[in-house]
Amino acid sequence: MKVEIIGAGASGLMLGGLLTEKGFDVTVFDKNEKAGKKLYITGKGRCNITNLCNVDEFLSNVVRGDKFIKSAIYSFTPQDCVDFFESRGLKTKLERGNRIFPASDKSSDVIKTLLVHCKDVDFKYNSNIEKIEKRDNNFYVYSNGKKFVFDKVVIATGGASYTATGSDGSGYKFAKVFGHTVEEIRPALCPIRLKEDLLNLQGVSLKNVSLNAVVDGKKKSLFGEMLFTDIGISGPIVLSLSSLINRAKDVTLSLDLKPALSESQLDARLLRDFDANKNKDFANILKGLMPNALVSFFAEKCHISLNKKVHDITKEDRKKVVETLKRLPLNYNGLYPLNTGIITSGGVSLKEINPKSFESKLVSGLYFVGEVLDVDALTGGFNLQIAFASAYSCAKNMN
Repeated sequence: MKVEIIGAGASGLMLGGLLTEKGFDVTVFDKNEKAGKKLYITGKGRCNITNLCNVDEFLSNVVRGDKFIKSAIYSFTPQDCVDFFESRGLKTKLERGNRIFPASDKSSDVIKTLLVHCKDVDFKYNSNIEKIEKRDNNFYVYSNGKKFVFDKVVIATGGASYTATGSDGSGYKFAKVFGHTVEEIRPALCPIRLKEDLLNLQGVSLKNVSLNAVVDGKKKSLFGEMLFTDIGISGPIVLSLSSLINRAKDVTLSLDLKPALSESQLDARLLRDFDANKNKDFANILKGLMPNALVSFFAEKCHISLNKKVHDITKEDRKKVVETLKRLPLNYNGLYPLNTGIITSGGVSLKEINPKSFESKLVSGLYFVGEVLDVDALTGGFNLQIAFASAYSCAKNMN
């Protein structure tokens, strides 16, 4: 049985090795000069392999396609993923939020492990796939001016973000050639643009804050870290929120700078601060509540002069300060471009794919695994686990 896999990323590498273990003759084509190019930069070069939580919790972090991917995650659980890498010599470590990383903090070690796993795979790098046809029971693949014949073809090309790594959306083109529907693609796990002038805030990082959103009338809140960019906001909670709002028609954002305190507790603290600093400027009070770089931006939002003396601040002013600390308004201006997303939301329609074998329901012998499918999850190792699990399930059920 001759199988072609297009894409030497997470799902392609996992699948290639598993199929050779079953005795299949596997060839992996990739347009890059080496394997795992996107894996190499994943998790800022540390590679968050999976998230060691139970399956139900895992599925609650899947934004699109949770029901579809359920069977695959049960077949190859996060613990199975850890065992897979550990059994092949890669030491791992658990960090907060159940995130699993290689103990070395080097994504290159993850790639090396997968390449050893693929020791019997025939790799063809710098390969541009020009065309794929199916005639009779064979697939004819044309690459770099040559023709190859396979019994089965697996599309593992990834999404359409981080194009420099080879994820250029080519998998969607192949899917359409074979009659598949491709759900509209959007950026996911990307920064958010704001309308405000943020030049003076660029690089300012905030910890233990809550980013709150009203998304088409529904409230969402994420707690953790974020930072300001030159035109918007980024960081863990922002990236996660982007995946929840990338198809929304109406989005309103606000920031709770003091989520651990209620409005009454904040008001009591302000009263104490005001009483102790009656003759000082309002700016001095704010510097005790937030990073210095945020003071001017905050004062503009609550319409109180930084030079105003504390003893001149009215009860209404104080109420406005409390409200702004709990609900600092941020004017949403859309998401960053598709290419900035860590992953792509959207892809090959799940209605046309068998959730156990990942074989096309339209074309026998054609398979889709990983990010090319319309499945995506929040940040924290969930997306790589989906890539590995889809490959495992595909390999297990391919005959």
